[in-house]
Amino acid sequence: MRRVTVVSAVVAGAVIGLAGPAQAADLDPQTRRNALTAMEGEAYAHASYLAYAQEAERTDQGGIATLFRETAETERYDHFAAEADLINFVHGNADNLRESIAGEEREATIVYPSYAEQARLDDCPEAADLFTELAGDEATHAARFRVALEAVLNPGSGIVVPVGEVVPPVPIVRSTPACSGRTQDNLETTLRGEAFANAKYTLYAEHARATGQRRLARLWDNTAGQELGEHFAQTAILAGLVGSNADNLRKAIAGEEYEATTMYPTFSRQAAAAGDEEAAALFAEIAHDEAGHASAFLRALVDLSLGGSGGEEAKKGGRQPTSPNA
Repeated sequence: MRRVTVVSAVVAGAVIGLAGPAQAADLDPQTRRNALTAMEGEAYAHASYLAYAQEAERTDQGGIATLFRETAETERYDHFAAEADLINFVHGNADNLRESIAGEEREATIVYPSYAEQARLDDCPEAADLFTELAGDEATHAARFRVALEAVLNPGSGIVVPVGEVVPPVPIVRSTPACSGRTQDNLETTLRGEAFANAKYTLYAEHARATGQRRLARLWDNTAGQELGEHFAQTAILAGLVGSNADNLRKAIAGEEYEATTMYPTFSRQAAAAGDEEAAALFAEIAHDEAGHASAFLRALVDLSLGGSGGEEAKKGGRQPTSPNA
């Protein structure tokens, strides 16, 4: 599929809930909703595959680790970025901050406190503690974003944009679910939310850099790093996200096959019916990419089952992403 650099993907656009430029405004509402759903899936795949790569590295399966990491890069820096560009997801720095403040405040005051209470009802104190910690962190993020917004809106005020802090990533280890019932569901919802926040804030950071706001870019980058490296990681361990290499490959295959054969073809047909030809073409091309990913993961699984390492499969997994990290 077409390559979209991170900067080009973020310079034009609007965030969720904001009126965007003509390209986004002309999209059928269902096409926009489908693109956002797809972005959530791509962000989750990116974060999950990085977690699976850690298990492969820990077990000396370097080929599988490389395959997961390179596919993760494609999901984030190709698919997610192209879909964000399609709907003009990123707006100006001030609006990006407003959207993020609202999201972080909701997580800090409503979402995670309610999840913590449910975890206590489900007798899962580890999850209750984690959700309470996440609520505190998100409140801190919201506070920093509010200061940054004041600085952006009043450049001559002397207010300095905070940059946050670099939080060391938490290693994600193979685990089984620590909770059950609604708390397990909430953990899985949290994984998707934190993965999406990481991908979104990375786009916002690129936009801030492109507009000369280097301190703001550092704030976005550091916040994105914590969402993925700490929040997603801690949640993944409690949720039992990572299993054996074979299990991780099977889950990846199932997800990629669903996207290749069901989700993206449906989105493409709906976009075409609505007259959104660019969106239809993009969804169709991503469907083909996901089919390639599924095939690469299947070959790696077969190779692993035969006693190999899947080492050659990273070279067969399709196109490589346009990414500052690749």
